[in-house]
Amino acid sequence: MSKQELTVLGQSDDTGACCPGLLTAPLDEDQAADLAKVFKALGDPVRLRLLSMIASRSGGEVCVCDLTPAFDLSQPTISHHLKLLRQAGLIDCERRGTWVYYWLVPETTDRLAGILTRTAGESLPERTASAGAAS
Repeated sequence: MSKQELTVLGQSDDTGACCPGLLTAPLDEDQAADLAKVFKALGDPVRLRLLSMIASRSGGEVCVCDLTPAFDLSQPTISHHLKLLRQAGLIDCERRGTWVYYWLVPETTDRLAGILTRTAGESLPERTASAGAAS
């Protein structure tokens, strides 16, 4: 198992914004690598469902005891998926007695939305016909 820590999007030593919108400027190598780690965390169906369950929970937080029964997976496997979401900066948690409670980190999802969203009225770059395109 990899011990690689994921950099939380927008929490690096660099100054300024983490990543420009995709229509503003191309991502540099570091920005693309950091962003890819977050998307990798979201690229698993179990983690995507966990994030959705946490984000949509009334009250803004959910106990791990309420997440585990929704899956046909062991508790350690669910904990591993939650750990990866936490390392990606998508969720955070707090232990209360025997249970751990999770909540969404909206700043991270807002940054993702900002990177992928174009401003209303912003035009897309002009498409050029490729040489191999069929007419």
